[in-house]
Amino acid sequence: MLEDLGIVGVSWRQNGSESLQGFLLPAEDQAARLRDFAARLSLAELAYLATCNRVELIFSRGATTPRDIRAAAFELLTGNAPVPGQAERRLRAWQGEGACEHLFLVAAGLDSAAVGEVEITGQVRDCREQAQATGSIGPKLELLFEEALKIARQVRGETRVGAGRVSLAEIAVDKLRERIARTGGAVALIGISAMTERAALALAKSGIELIVVNRSADKAAMLAREHGAAHCSLAEFHAEPPAVEGVLTATGAGSALLDASVLERLAARTPSGEAPLLIDMAVPPDIDAAAAKRLGLERIGMDEIVAATEENRAARLVEAAQARELVDAALERLYERFAERIFGPLFGTLQNRYRHTARQGVERLLGKELKGLGSAEREAISTWAEVLARRFAHIPCAGLRGLLKQGPAGSIDAFLAGLEPEFADELRAALNQRAAGDGGAKA
Repeated sequence: MLEDLGIVGVSWRQNGSESLQGFLLPAEDQAARLRDFAARLSLAELAYLATCNRVELIFSRGATTPRDIRAAAFELLTGNAPVPGQAERRLRAWQGEGACEHLFLVAAGLDSAAVGEVEITGQVRDCREQAQATGSIGPKLELLFEEALKIARQVRGETRVGAGRVSLAEIAVDKLRERIARTGGAVALIGISAMTERAALALAKSGIELIVVNRSADKAAMLAREHGAAHCSLAEFHAEPPAVEGVLTATGAGSALLDASVLERLAARTPSGEAPLLIDMAVPPDIDAAAAKRLGLERIGMDEIVAATEENRAARLVEAAQARELVDAALERLYERFAERIFGPLFGTLQNRYRHTARQGVERLLGKELKGLGSAEREAISTWAEVLARRFAHIPCAGLRGLLKQGPAGSIDAFLAGLEPEFADELRAALNQRAAGDGGAKA
């Protein structure tokens, strides 16, 4: 039942967070490339998850989709055809229950560089909403995302896995606090994102002066008003950088926003006379790392921030054990949810056929052998036949649920092949009606 679900992707575990930039799809043609990819590989449903720690394709296979799609996924994500074995070495793949388990762990923050990080749940939710907007997911991935977000809420509510400094933004904020405590001064936040919004909240609570910077000055003004901060457009920041001691940037620009010329002007204006602290939480980076190094400026990227999370990782892994139990229980429930959501129409059609057959038999019986019965007796026989039909229908439905959970792929097709052709076609139509109603990946 879950075997056609799969995930292929790469994470910070391979070569660090900043290496992920080579696997990110450009925002301007992302939807079109994903749509073409789904059509070419006959994927029924597809979603694209990209965060500072991972890039993954979440999908439901079609009837002719290859078993291993890593080579095609590598070409999609990097723009280059892999040499033999390259895709298999670079990308990881999960399928069936393993894919479901992986997404549950990701959404709950249990597979993050910072165990228990809070941003990832929102990023998984955004992934689902983007796929909904493009019409690329249908009933199976909808249910998978629904259950993943549900277990994420449960883990947050019932364990302490998220206790302490588990947000990557909070770790970055700690470094900025240390700097401002020593030198005083303001901090510039570049970009409107979950990272910068969380950083703005934490820094404002500490009484640190903020300047919000964004391509759109209006959006910068909105976040600035929430925290009594100053604001400016990115163009204004480039032309005349403000006097700040620190910069935190987290945009989805796709290329460096702060080059050598901007960094030079920024460094010349720090009130303390020290080099500014540069924190770059973007993947790809917003700050030209080579230029910062040439200028002698301290730039802290995602790899350094992830490394800092390892200090309290062990303590959170103890709490993660309880969270893992919740994930295992959720996987058990997932089979039942899939059976009811995806195959519910088949069960309903099967029950209706039993009831229809029973009604036909009762009508013949009452029309011939028992036509002299009164209305009360006729009603009693009809009710008895209806109850009996429901009980008989329960037996194959229970068996089908068992096949869906424990049987091999193709169990449903094998079951239908053993029925009368007309009845089998009726049940197939019930399944196809659900799939057509919810929609899959658009070609």
